[in-house]
Amino acid sequence: MQKFFIHTFGCQMNVYDGQRIAAMLHARGFVETNDFRDADIIILNTCSVREKATDKVFSALGRIRLEKKPDALLGIVGCVAREVGGTAFKRVPELNFVLGPQSYHKLPEILENPDVRLLNIDLGGLEKFDEMPQMDASPAVAYIPIQEGCNHVCTYCIVPYTRGREISRPYMDVVRDTEHAARTGAVEICFLGQNVNGYRYENYKLADLIRAAAAIPNVRRIRFTSSYPTEMTDDLIEMFATEQKLLPFLNMPIQSGSPDVLHRMNRPYSLDSYMEIVNKLRAARGDIQISSDFIVGFPGETDDDFARTIDIARCVKYINSFTFKYSPRPHTAAAIMPNQVPENVKKQRLYKLDAELSEIQREFNLSCVGKTLECLCEGADKTGRHTVYRTPYMQQCIVNTVAGSAPQMAMIKITDANKASLRGEFAE
Repeated sequence: MQKFFIHTFGCQMNVYDGQRIAAMLHARGFVETNDFRDADIIILNTCSVREKATDKVFSALGRIRLEKKPDALLGIVGCVAREVGGTAFKRVPELNFVLGPQSYHKLPEILENPDVRLLNIDLGGLEKFDEMPQMDASPAVAYIPIQEGCNHVCTYCIVPYTRGREISRPYMDVVRDTEHAARTGAVEICFLGQNVNGYRYENYKLADLIRAAAAIPNVRRIRFTSSYPTEMTDDLIEMFATEQKLLPFLNMPIQSGSPDVLHRMNRPYSLDSYMEIVNKLRAARGDIQISSDFIVGFPGETDDDFARTIDIARCVKYINSFTFKYSPRPHTAAAIMPNQVPENVKKQRLYKLDAELSEIQREFNLSCVGKTLECLCEGADKTGRHTVYRTPYMQQCIVNTVAGSAPQMAMIKITDANKASLRGEFAE
């Protein structure tokens, strides 16, 4: 019986891609292994949003090629494959295939002809969604891609090159995927896209998909990621007021609090317009909480620019955020901008911003103590002695019970908190 190994890097879209690849290999009689040394085919499912992410891929390849089975197939799929193309074969001669994020459905070609190197980094639109098999069983949380690519062309971002221009999936295809996920075990639906709230298909928008998902009885929770501020339309904001299955949590990246930096990033919104959206969301649902993405050390960022980022973090009080040092990416305008910020300055700013955001997160977590929240079981913790639940705000909550006996959805009373997680017990 042949075995496969997949290591997924990066975003939730990559997680979904990895699940679909696994489903395809299962359908061909393969079984999954957690040890690449035991695998007959080894797949690195890659992310290239930052330089460090690309470096991790080639570091892993360097280790794997020395320890894998001699006849095992080795390849990369995803954004790094699209970024580096055929040069990957020169860097790692042992590679058998290099498939871009819209080409991984071509993987059977290498299984049928393992002696030929396979290179396909074409931007093939929606073909992969049509050709890949449905998953037989869904985890409790189903990630459903609704669009891919991005038209915003932020000057730091490689996504338009690796994933292509924005394209939305047909409405009924998404609905069918959502219904299938619910029938096979999913109780939470997370709609995915590089610009998820920019979804447009004929007259359908993201709000229509949320309504369709909410009408499915088995679906208990709905969320979406990652959103773009200018696409947060009034009809979508209204969904937070009218649809209780839509979680009171939203990732809406601002990236910087400086108008000058936002302009150089090609992020076409003002701080006033961003705050107007935040205020509308909070008026629609009083308990909504917001997270963000931040980039520090963007070319030309001054101390004053960075201070404005700290100010916006304090003003909005983001409860959970992703922070990054700017790293130049190929095929982007920012990579050749003047006034690149020194690495030591970027490191200092990242440390300061992380400290500020951690304190905000700690304060919010502490404010949850004493509250009872409906949470979704995520499984056992690393010790196997406790169960991890996920709150409506995506906080991790540890409950002192064995995972096998824990209900999938439960009302949890929060008893303790720190900056990273919560502790809780089943409510009486």
